[in-house]
Amino acid sequence: MQKSKTDVWVGLFVLVGLAAVLFLALQAANLLSLNFQKTYRIDAKFDNVGGLKNKAAVRSAGVLVGRVESITFDDKTFQARVAIALESRYVFPKDSSLKILTSGLLGEQYLGLEAGADAKNLAAGDTISGTQSAVVLENLISQFLYSKAADGSAPQGNKDKK
Repeated sequence: MQKSKTDVWVGLFVLVGLAAVLFLALQAANLLSLNFQKTYRIDAKFDNVGGLKNKAAVRSAGVLVGRVESITFDDKTFQARVAIALESRYVFPKDSSLKILTSGLLGEQYLGLEAGADAKNLAAGDTISGTQSAVVLENLISQFLYSKAADGSAPQGNKDKK
């Protein structure tokens, strides 16, 4: 009887430990967010979202103010439509702008929200028109290589021989 009671407690302890590890793994991978704040939804259109993912952070002045809800493709404008859930306690002017930024050199991407100066505030269902797409590292490298190749093929002027 005593051995089976100990086995139950050990089994319960192992299950709680596994649940804690699973919870931490989902939090670290940004797949689970426990936020009980009320939110309001706004939309934004981007030409290129790069590696932006669902549940990505939306930050203003470094403070987490919301999360990306969904990313879809608009086949009429041929742009990516990003739905954003902002916490209700944060209000931003209607002329605010969004940028896709990267944490560090090769880190994960997030949205940077820069407040504008309009007297009216964003409300649920509004669309932010001022957006800046993601910087794609491969495009920067190819532009750099192309410019270097163009510089190398340019004719050089007469050089004086001494």
